[in-house]
Amino acid sequence: MKLKLPDKATQPTMYFIGVTTGKSSIMKLFPEWANVLGLDGAVIKGIDIAIHADPEEYRRVVEFIRDDELSLGALVTTHKIDLYEAAKDLFDELDPYATMFGELSSISKLDGKLIGHAKDPITSGLAMEAFVPQGFWENHGGELFVMGAGGSAIAICSTLLEGKHGRDIPSRIVVTNRSEPRLKEIERIVRTLRPDVPADFILTPGSEDNDAAMLGIKSHSLVINATGQGKDRPGSPLTDGAVFPQGSLVWELNYRGELDFMKQANVSASSRELTIEDGWIYFLHGWTQVIAEVFHLDMTQDRFDRIERLSAAIR
Repeated sequence: MKLKLPDKATQPTMYFIGVTTGKSSIMKLFPEWANVLGLDGAVIKGIDIAIHADPEEYRRVVEFIRDDELSLGALVTTHKIDLYEAAKDLFDELDPYATMFGELSSISKLDGKLIGHAKDPITSGLAMEAFVPQGFWENHGGELFVMGAGGSAIAICSTLLEGKHGRDIPSRIVVTNRSEPRLKEIERIVRTLRPDVPADFILTPGSEDNDAAMLGIKSHSLVINATGQGKDRPGSPLTDGAVFPQGSLVWELNYRGELDFMKQANVSASSRELTIEDGWIYFLHGWTQVIAEVFHLDMTQDRFDRIERLSAAIR
């Protein structure tokens, strides 16, 4: 995939930096959201970059947004960590989450400064509030099993381990990933945040390795596909023979694509008493939080509720 930068913006423009941005629902939803939010004349454009692209490509995209007057900012997906590593020096300000986790999901401008935010800890928390019952961890003693060690996995782990939750946190964290560098990074972050919480970080080059890792997970846990498989890449991190822990919550972070992981969970939903959630609400919170940053809006609950109702109808 060859990087193609947009033309100079001629109206207030927000960008979506991803892999297959044209397939995202945001392209249909943004004009409707703009009406709700009073963003007259604002448009969205996609910038597709190959996964783990050359660092120079990330720098070119950030420099374009920085230097183009009507390019107001961007949401970053898939490339959060790679973009941060390649272009962090181009930003005038980075929020504490961005520097702590080494990722960027939001690019914005304010008073002539280029600002980077990591919004996932906020958006993942808002999304989980919608389907994880209050007291779930304290009542059941379940674990968190996350497949994938990218920005979303880091954000979810950090959100669930915040001190404000008291004893209502997973009894153990288990993260798997098919490559070692990302696994080591999430291990560093989790052990720094909460050295008191048991945690295992398992290298799983193949789907059968994830199957084996999941066999050791307690009932009433939260199982998450944070790999991107089923959306940007085909397949699932599990085989069709995988056994989900009884009575667990299953979260497919993707909301579009083949969603093979979610299909596997649905097959077992009745026999294993699973509660299954896709990534739709996560998608809505992720976008509305970044749009609020880019356009300097207050994303009130009323505005979010209106956007959710509108989006459900369009979806």
